[in-house]
Amino acid sequence: MDEPLTERIARCRICAERFAATATRHAPRPVVWFRPGARLLIAGQAPGMRVHKSGRPFDDPSGQRLRAWLGLSEDEFWDMSRVAIVPMAFCFPGYDAKGSDLPPPKVCGETWHGAVMEALPDLALKLYVGGYSHRYHLGTRAGVTETVARWRDYWPDAVPLPHPSWRNTAWLKRNPWFEAELLPVLRTRIREVMDDRDDTARRRA
Repeated sequence: MDEPLTERIARCRICAERFAATATRHAPRPVVWFRPGARLLIAGQAPGMRVHKSGRPFDDPSGQRLRAWLGLSEDEFWDMSRVAIVPMAFCFPGYDAKGSDLPPPKVCGETWHGAVMEALPDLALKLYVGGYSHRYHLGTRAGVTETVARWRDYWPDAVPLPHPSWRNTAWLKRNPWFEAELLPVLRTRIREVMDDRDDTARRRA
C-alpha cells in the first residue's frame, strides 16, 4: 500500500543541511495539517519557532489575530476535516545571524505543493496569507498592499490577506479599509463554506 501523502511530507528531510547551517541549527519538523475533504484552505508562509516546537500551525499570536480576522473558533480553525493549512514551507526555516526569519525554501513548494493541491479537490475558498503566498499562488509581482486591495478580483473563490503578524499592526492602521470592508464579507463567506461542509457531513451520516 502506498504511504499517505501526509506521512511522506512528515518524514521529509530535504532541508536538513540547509537548516543545520542557520543560526538556530535545528532539525526539520514538517508541520502537516490537511486532510482530503477540507473546504477552506489557509496558505501561509512557514511555521515560526513556536509552531516548530508545538507542531500545530498558527499556534502563536499571529494565529490569534488570524482567527479573529476569520471569525473562527480554535476548534473550527484546527479541524482538519474542514480547514487545510498549507504553508509555502512545512518547516520552520530558521533565523539568520541577526535573528530575522529566513524565507521559506522554494524547494518545499516545488516538491510537495502540486500533490497537496491534488489531494484537496473539495476546496471552496482559498486564503493566501502574505507576500510569498501571493506570488506563488496568484502569480502576482505586486506588493502586499496592492494585492490585498484588489481582493475583489479573486472573489469569491480566493482572497489574498496580509500576514497576521503583530509586526503588521502599523499596516492595519494605514489601511483601515481592510478591517472595515474586507473582513466583514470574508467572515460571511467563510461561514457559508464552513456551514456547507457541515451540511454535507450531515447528509452523509
